[in-house]
Amino acid sequence: MYSPPYNRVQNRVELVAFMRQHNFPVLVTGTGDALRASHLPSMVHDNGDRLVLDMHMARANEQWRHFGESEALVIFTGPHAYVSPRWYEETERVPTWNYAAVHAYGVPRIIEDRAAKHASQRRLVAAMDPEWLPKFDALAPQYVERMLGGIVNFEIAVTRMEARWKLSQNRGRREMELIAAALDAGGENALAALTRQHLVD
Repeated sequence: MYSPPYNRVQNRVELVAFMRQHNFPVLVTGTGDALRASHLPSMVHDNGDRLVLDMHMARANEQWRHFGESEALVIFTGPHAYVSPRWYEETERVPTWNYAAVHAYGVPRIIEDRAAKHASQRRLVAAMDPEWLPKFDALAPQYVERMLGGIVNFEIAVTRMEARWKLSQNRGRREMELIAAALDAGGENALAALTRQHLVD
């Protein structure tokens, strides 16, 4: 990912929190082959030494059949918005687009074990819909088997990450404050808040 030094984020805690918040990334595979991409839910597990993406896709999706030893790319995107030159104090400016994104890399490993697959889906339900978890636990075993048979679970141990918080840091604190105010006024509150969290000195 192209990311100038002033846009880079190295704080692991912040990156993991961002990935958990924006947990519907794009999985891209196909190094040396046809590119394939899927939009998939992801659980992010971090034990301090190892960061693992816990994911699944429909068995009918052919992408998993092309997993091998090649690296995959998982793209997490967050708030983004057009930035107008009208918002700057200096008049000679051009439009831009501000955003935040994390690229995570690793080799997918398919999970075949039935108990592990079920545990993965249960963790996803517990995180996204805890009120429904008792219903999930009460589903008929035959139905659960059919549903588990219809998906492919896999993990990606993250070997490296790239991040870019493009928040007009190169324009200075005053311009960033003006941009954040304009973003708030336009309803882009998440990007405005992120901009204020990363004001330059």
